Amino acid sequence: MDISALNNVVPSYLTGVADTAQQIGSQDKEFSGILQSMMNMLNEANDAQNKASEAEMQFELGYATNTHDLNAAQTKADIALNYTIAVRDRMLEAYKEIMNMQV
Repeated sequence: MDISALNNVVPSYLTGVADTAQQIGSQDKEFSGILQSMMNMLNEANDAQNKASEAEMQFELGYATNTHDLNAAQTKADIALNYTIAVRDRMLEAYKEIMNMQV
C-alpha cells in the first residue's frame, strides 16, 4: 500500500487560517482585524459545507461513484465547522472576561 500521497493531506483551510492569524498577529492587533479574520473563517467554513453538500448530491444522483472524494469533502467540512465553533467559543469567552474587568 503506497502512502506517499498522504504526505500532503493538510487541509488548505487550516493552513489558510494559520496564515491569516499570523498576518493579524504581526500587522493588525485591533479588534476589527480579528473580527474580519473570523468573518473570513465563517465564509470558508460555509464554502466547505456547500462543497460537501454538492458532493453528496452528485454521489446520490449517480454522477460520482468515488466514496473517498465524498468522505474527504464531508470530513473537511466537519473540521472547518468544528474549528470555527472553537474559535467562536474562545472569542465569546474573551469578550465576557473583558466585560467583567473592573476599570
